[in-house]
Amino acid sequence: MVSRSDEKVFTRRQMLQSAGAFAGGSLLAQLFPQPLAAAFPQQAAAAPPDTVMTARARFANAPIEPTKLSDTLTLLTGPGGNVVVSNGTDGKLLVDTFTQLAWDRFKKILDDMGKAPLKFAIDTHWHWDHTDNNINVHTAGATLIAQENTRKRLSETHLLDVLNLQLEPSPADALPQHTFKESYQMHFNGEHLTLGHMAPAHTDSDIYVHFQKANVLHMGDVFFNGTYCYIDAGTGGSIGGMIAGATRMLAMVDNDTKIVPGHGPLGNKSDLTQFRDMMRTARDRVQKLKSAKKTLQEAVDAKPLADLDPVWGKGLMNGDRFVHLVYTTL
Repeated sequence: MVSRSDEKVFTRRQMLQSAGAFAGGSLLAQLFPQPLAAAFPQQAAAAPPDTVMTARARFANAPIEPTKLSDTLTLLTGPGGNVVVSNGTDGKLLVDTFTQLAWDRFKKILDDMGKAPLKFAIDTHWHWDHTDNNINVHTAGATLIAQENTRKRLSETHLLDVLNLQLEPSPADALPQHTFKESYQMHFNGEHLTLGHMAPAHTDSDIYVHFQKANVLHMGDVFFNGTYCYIDAGTGGSIGGMIAGATRMLAMVDNDTKIVPGHGPLGNKSDLTQFRDMMRTARDRVQKLKSAKKTLQEAVDAKPLADLDPVWGKGLMNGDRFVHLVYTTL
């Protein structure tokens, strides 16, 4: 994952590690509850790898907040990536699954929605803050659906040295039972759902989930609403792929579409456009420095995003880290 000594590629979890440094920001407080923002505090690089159980414990107190999207769809924000729940006569369907120590509270919310059984859970990509309850929702009756690279990535060991986090392969019951390569269609609770694989963007496993009747689009982590995004170069992501993914989704939506980001508040076409344009600006500025043979450190020291930082730098990453990320994924 490290190509040169001065170009260490941060993983998503390494970016989460830095979140505590920005916990005082007002936007961060709105987008990421304090327990979530501080889930990965600074640790010495030489420390033994953290366990996923320790990391889960840091999410334990993040509240789960509901927002009604339609008669059958509810957005839940809280301990992990944003979750959408479809609840109706066909049963319950989830998009993403939060983190494991939130399961009891998560299950109570689902049970309080009614007696309809849990039938399906869709993973927007492989990252653990979106898939960590896969085993629990499967045990509760859900068939797990994902793009084929999600199953592949969940089956691998991930040792994240800088974060001191070691992830073992997921157990068999936590792996998607149904996978697809490019697209998948389904009807559920009066909705027609389109699931589509995006070219590598945040990772190589990203999908969108479009609820056509309700005009709701879940983009997973190809959209961070209001903050700099993270891109997992270690599993195929790139700044160009993120821009392409956002541009593709903009062609699918209209001004009334409710767009669910992987992290951040519910968005719309204007929010997604601003996010895409920010990434274009960052790419172009950093590319100019890299083309001029500036080193990574020289590019960071040049502060090319200084005018963007007051708006975009109050989430999981500040401007310096985002410059680092863009530079190493060009």
